[in-house]
Amino acid sequence: MAWNRYWHHRGAAISTVVMAILSIIVILAPFTARYGVNEQVLHISEGNNVFLPPSKLAWFGTDDIGRDIYSRLIWGIRTSMFIGVASALLSVVFGTAAGALAGLRGGKFDDIMMRVTDIFLAFPFLVVVIIMRQFLGNISWLEPVLGPQTSIRFIIWLFAIFGWMGVARLVRSQVLVLKEREFIEAARAVGGSNLRIVVSHLLPNSIGPILVALTISVIGAIVGESTLAFFGLGPQPGSGGTSLGKLIELSKEGAKQGNWWLVAFPCGALVVLAIGINFIGDGLRDALDPKLDAGN
Repeated sequence: MAWNRYWHHRGAAISTVVMAILSIIVILAPFTARYGVNEQVLHISEGNNVFLPPSKLAWFGTDDIGRDIYSRLIWGIRTSMFIGVASALLSVVFGTAAGALAGLRGGKFDDIMMRVTDIFLAFPFLVVVIIMRQFLGNISWLEPVLGPQTSIRFIIWLFAIFGWMGVARLVRSQVLVLKEREFIEAARAVGGSNLRIVVSHLLPNSIGPILVALTISVIGAIVGESTLAFFGLGPQPGSGGTSLGKLIELSKEGAKQGNWWLVAFPCGALVVLAIGINFIGDGLRDALDPKLDAGN
């Protein structure tokens, strides 16, 4: 029933197909990209290769040193999707564990946990990330764990550490509703431990909201990485890589110079990712919540 409801959500169905095709393209980047991530479309001795508009030679045009924007977009989306999925999985794991524990135990532990989440949720996410980026990046003993301040690993941990609060509140609310149900009381009556009740009963019955929170976290991390990069605070994938955020950062100069393709294609890719993943989240919410089934 959930499968049928999901595929009857037209936006989710179309977005799933589009995102599946895009995922295959970026995973197979060595084969689907026309050029290497830093390869010039023409050697400088063969003619002008700088700021070429879209053409057969470079479908999305070239940048300030003659690199193909289409190929760099494929490599950049690959990096940004990895950041988004990795940080979202970590934040959902942290938030699910914290929310389930707080909701099940209740009492002072629940109060303290929720007050901590309220403090962080009171501030805009990007403001907290920018401030804590500078703070954590200056703590030398954390570098072996988090990585250098400009690394992809550091950004993933940063988004995970400060992105779990919303998931925790969501899971806590689900647990508070479910823990008074008869099947939970029955599990307690036969001697089920708290861990077994959470793993076997509470989390499976909360999987819908958790999956929706996961999709929101993925796009939040991708947009967050792009925003940090726009302000020059994003990750540096290294000499052999790029990210969607880095391409958007470079689009500032393109906008000033009138090279529209440097702005349109990276920003358009970000919009497509945001809309597609949001539609998938809407489809999962509708599919996994029977109360939203229009056929009821």
